[in-house]
Amino acid sequence: MATSDPKADLRRYLQLARDAMLWKLEGLPEYQIRRPLVPTGTNLLGLVKHLAGVEFGYFGDTFGRPYPGPVPPGLTDPDTDNSDMFAAPGESRELITGLYREAWAHADVTLDALDLDATGQVPWWPEDRREVTLHLILTHTLAETHRHAGHADIIRELIDGSAGDRPNTPNIPADLSPSFWVEYRDRVERAAQEAGRA
Repeated sequence: MATSDPKADLRRYLQLARDAMLWKLEGLPEYQIRRPLVPTGTNLLGLVKHLAGVEFGYFGDTFGRPYPGPVPPGLTDPDTDNSDMFAAPGESRELITGLYREAWAHADVTLDALDLDATGQVPWWPEDRREVTLHLILTHTLAETHRHAGHADIIRELIDGSAGDRPNTPNIPADLSPSFWVEYRDRVERAAQEAGRA
């Protein structure tokens, strides 16, 4: 059995999710990456902006390493009006994706510098849970990033039908025709209707 490095494993899966988030923006015009397609306003660029704030906060402030550069107001403050979940008109795609990459770099320095059992404080968590380890925060951020990558999968599919989790490995059978998906969706709809009548 091959040996495993827990920190390296967690970091690899986090980076896969980070890359997927940016890939979901590729090839789309400005309006489409900002467009809210569900009642809660979820949008692709907003998810990236939010995750930049997540990484700045959890891998920076939590471990006494606040990001030294400027960040948009409200990005790392969880008590805002949800302004971290969408890009304002003056916040360009390049600004937001650049911030996300800066957040990765800042987080990666923290991950390089600290052991998984290093402790920190999450000021916005309830007092009885504020003291955390890097292992917990890395796991939490990995789960949150993959959760939002799933949101991005659905939003992108609603925009232009693109699906999959990576450019070279979409994780969907590539040899299925568009007619297969139409027939498959109809089959799922019929099953739902039948179950709903039962």
